[in-house]
Amino acid sequence: MPVSFYFSFFFLSFYFSLSKKKNNSDKVKPKINITTKDPSQKQIIVPMSNENKSKFITSSSKHITYLNSLLKNIKSDVMADFTYTNQHGIVMTTNKMASSLDLQIIEKYVKNINHINSDNVKIPCLP
Repeated sequence: MPVSFYFSFFFLSFYFSLSKKKNNSDKVKPKINITTKDPSQKQIIVPMSNENKSKFITSSSKHITYLNSLLKNIKSDVMADFTYTNQHGIVMTTNKMASSLDLQIIEKYVKNINHINSDNVKIPCLP
C-alpha cells in the first residue's frame, strides 16, 4: 500500500477521535444556582453595624467553621455555607431552614466574638 493511504487513514482516525472528544465535552453539565434574587428561607440575617460587619467578614471562614461545629454539637441538621454582607448586616446562607434554637446559637456565638461590639448586634432572623 502506498504511504499516502496510511497517512490519510491516520489523519482520518485522528480527526474522528478528536470530534468524539469534542462532542462529549459539549454536553451541558448541571449548574447549581447558589444565589437567589429574593431572600430565601435558607438565609439568616444578623443585623449589625458596619464596623462589626467588616470585622466579622475578615475571618468569616473561621467563624463559619466554629458555627458549624456548634450546630453539630446540638445535633442540628443546619450547616452554614457562606456569608456575605448587605445593608442590614451579615447574611449567612445555610443548607436548610434554621430553627429558633439554631438562631439562638448563632446569636450567642456572634455576640461572644472578642473583637465585635455585642451592643450593635441584634437578634438574627429569617428574611
